[in-house]
Amino acid sequence: MMARKPIDDVPNPDDPLVRQPGAINPYQRAVRMVGSRLLWDLDPESWASRRRLRGWRDRHRGEKAVILCNGPSLLKCDFDQLDGVFTFGLNKINLLFEQREFRPDCIVSVNALVLEQNADFYQATDLPLFLGSVARQRRLVSPRPNVAFLHSGPAGFARDCSVSICEGFTVTYVALQLAFHMGFREVALVGADHTFATRGPANQAVESGARDESHFDPNYFAGGQKWQLPDLFESEVAYMRARKTYEAFGRRVVNATVGGELEVFERQSLEDFVDG
Repeated sequence: MMARKPIDDVPNPDDPLVRQPGAINPYQRAVRMVGSRLLWDLDPESWASRRRLRGWRDRHRGEKAVILCNGPSLLKCDFDQLDGVFTFGLNKINLLFEQREFRPDCIVSVNALVLEQNADFYQATDLPLFLGSVARQRRLVSPRPNVAFLHSGPAGFARDCSVSICEGFTVTYVALQLAFHMGFREVALVGADHTFATRGPANQAVESGARDESHFDPNYFAGGQKWQLPDLFESEVAYMRARKTYEAFGRRVVNATVGGELEVFERQSLEDFVDG
């Protein structure tokens, strides 16, 4: 197998001259982006969601936040250390609720398959939700004051999420943009294992087996549910962009995961991050 390029040697994915294998040409991409933008801008819910997102802008300026990723190592986290710290839950974090009394301060989910599978919870919860805005997904979750829909735009890092965000091949990247939008000065990742038991082509949709060994709950993707295999390389490209943006504005992101293979961010224990 060919070794991966070091992250700093990859082409800039924002460069319109860089073509990826199997990618549509730049003109097709531009037409799709403009069409998506217009459809969302003409939807009344886009303006309600923007208003809610603007309400979150810089609400937590200078504070610390923790993003709870979904790797198996999340179960090694001492949730008692998170008292008084703002937390982002991702995707099916609600599966953790059966095991612990802990609740995150908000939940982020943009993947279509996850939104469809977890729609009943999203429809019932009062927790603040930041969800993908694709029409077929929005039909599953009623617009209400605790729900803000996110429009997915071109590659980049959205410092203001009220117009668009970039998915960056991982919901963690979306949460990092939202944390910046909210004004957090320091952000820690936990449960970001950045390695998966299931192998296969990046982004390919596959059916799960009887038990999920790649996430913190064996039922996360199990029993034939469909899910998309991760694109770890492109995720690292996005993480590098996030790190550079935070640093450019005097902020920082650290990796407080116990173990795992994500080395884009500086490592720091959760205890030191919270108490420092």
